[in-house]
Amino acid sequence: MSDTILPVIAPSRRKFLGATGSAFAALIASGCTTGGTGNNRMAGASSFGGYGDLVPDPAGMLDLPQGFSYRVISKLGDAMDDGGTVPDRADGMGCIDLGNGKIALVRNHELGPAHDLGGEYSEGFGRDAEGNVLPGGTTTLVLDAATLEVEQQYRSMAGTIRNCAGGTTPWGSWLTCEESMWTRERDLADKHGWVFEIPADAGRQVNPAPLKAMGRFNHEAAAVDPRTGIVYLTEDMNDAMLYRFIPNVPGKLAEGGKLQALALSEDITDARNWENPAMTVGTDHPVRWIDLDNPEAPKNDLRIRGAAAGGLKIARGEGIHMGDGELYFCSTNGGAAKLGQIFRLIPGKNGGPDALSLFFESTSGDQFNYGDNLTVQDNGHLIVCEDQYTDTVTNHLRGVTPQGEAYPLGLLRIQTEPAGACFSPDGKTLFVNAYSPTATLAITGPWFS
Repeated sequence: MSDTILPVIAPSRRKFLGATGSAFAALIASGCTTGGTGNNRMAGASSFGGYGDLVPDPAGMLDLPQGFSYRVISKLGDAMDDGGTVPDRADGMGCIDLGNGKIALVRNHELGPAHDLGGEYSEGFGRDAEGNVLPGGTTTLVLDAATLEVEQQYRSMAGTIRNCAGGTTPWGSWLTCEESMWTRERDLADKHGWVFEIPADAGRQVNPAPLKAMGRFNHEAAAVDPRTGIVYLTEDMNDAMLYRFIPNVPGKLAEGGKLQALALSEDITDARNWENPAMTVGTDHPVRWIDLDNPEAPKNDLRIRGAAAGGLKIARGEGIHMGDGELYFCSTNGGAAKLGQIFRLIPGKNGGPDALSLFFESTSGDQFNYGDNLTVQDNGHLIVCEDQYTDTVTNHLRGVTPQGEAYPLGLLRIQTEPAGACFSPDGKTLFVNAYSPTATLAITGPWFS
């Protein structure tokens, strides 16, 4: 495919994307698997030890370093402009520049058939056995970019199941992904496990058709390469694949395309490193891509077919971020310690091969513990949302510097996960969700630059 530059990126968004590549090249060069010890810092690189100790939050929600603060801009039960109320289980989220001093936050809600929709809605993709619109989908907040005041808040999609994560597009939309394969015909008229596209400037609820050519599987997140329009997709399964979707027309996903699964040209088929670790930090591996027929997968077998053809097994693919020519994605429980991994994919240029490397592998809960959603600050620091699976959780926002030093950025004090971390286009505000009860926070402070 030729290097087609997609045209519709706002200047502020372009700056944000461009910061990713050069900064993370340093972390790969460091070859580190642990952060904060000082033993694996890149020679001659300046050290950043974090923003300091976390200060207990008097409100008992989110501890942050000295000088940082947050405000709640939306929460469960708040009245929305369409007559509904903010639903629960806020997960993946993207921030998109609308122009004219406005930004939009498009927010997923990981709701199943038994959950509350947050109002009476007559439209939506799917319904339950009683004909009720399913509660999963998205809500959209329109903010004043300068003051962060919420000017509009509405349900932007309904009728889906467990909208976990997704990703923004360079042309101003949000790809919302179903993390569900629920197909019990006695309960639901439609199959699930799709990607849907939501315009950030819709202003009302939309009812888009599923992008079936992008595959039916346990979707997690998506990221678009602005150079080619290729969409990369993660899968939340213990034997997951990494997929890519090559659209027939870049920027027009509804016009179909080709779905593929990632494999390595070498004799490595398992990146999980649970037994007999095959992936070492910092080593580039040439990539090949396996064509997948019948992407609608009525048997839920895309990953099985991919593995049979030599596809690379990944432990629970989660958050994904596309930078300037580099892609990063998180594996929640990958690695010898089963605490999480981050991989780096460099798409080839001018017909050259892609390259995959293990970018980071957590060996201690002090680095990150079950990393999930991830994003990147405009200085190149990685921000990872933790999602632990213990009876009592201590879920952090974790930072990782380009020199491979991990540090705590925040501690969510309530018993839920932080999710959907994303920066404003100007890089001054980090938005993040408390999953349940839903609260969307705007974090500001003396960001390192």
